[in-house]
Amino acid sequence: MSSLQQGATLRATPASFVDLRAFAQDQTLGIPFPRSSTESDFLSSRRLLDLPPGPVTVGVITLDAGSGTVKAQPADEFIVVSEGKLTLTQQGRTVALSRGNSAMLLHDAEFSWSANGPVSVIFMRYGISQPGARAVLPIAEAPTLVPSGTPAEELLLTPTPACRNFTDYRSEDTQFVCGTWDSTPYHRRAMSYPHYELMHLLAGSVTFEDETGRLGTFSRGDIFLVEQHAQCSWESREHVAKVYAIFRPA
Repeated sequence: MSSLQQGATLRATPASFVDLRAFAQDQTLGIPFPRSSTESDFLSSRRLLDLPPGPVTVGVITLDAGSGTVKAQPADEFIVVSEGKLTLTQQGRTVALSRGNSAMLLHDAEFSWSANGPVSVIFMRYGISQPGARAVLPIAEAPTLVPSGTPAEELLLTPTPACRNFTDYRSEDTQFVCGTWDSTPYHRRAMSYPHYELMHLLAGSVTFEDETGRLGTFSRGDIFLVEQHAQCSWESREHVAKVYAIFRPA
């Protein structure tokens, strides 16, 4: 479970990091999404994180037991189940998502959903995506990772780590990407995040410190967001693995 410095709010000003599991559990937080009698609950039963206007929205979908159909997914959207179980069906293919499972819902995808009980789903939507494969794409649970880039040498306070990555999806304009990443331990100084990054930790733990001195430690199972323009350091003292969704402006 995450550990935030006492007195810190879930969302801070200036840009910082946000505990999305805590956001999902507290129904008093966020901005209710306008409900529509003509849309599936999957699209309208939502609360949004209060982010600056832009192509990215982040929030939680809260569903009771039931089912429905999404005729056309309005944009590329990464989802991760925070609580409960969600089943998605597209053209006879079923994707069962339990707590901690993730998927990409691609622009204009048509699918049905069902839940046997309450479900909480955290999402990150890329609002300027373009229609393409129109697929429901589960995130690989045990992908083959390959060596990837490492943090900038001038930021590192420890030896260069060994990092690996697997990319499940990249939008046609390359600005929205999701996949799995892992790394050996490392500590780096604060850097400015030019991007939004949603992370679900699969292993290990990591501690962030933002420019105000606010501290947060996230561990296996936690889901959190580092906001665009945040100034944050990173310290991991053990092997870390995560599923991620990133919006990085071109």
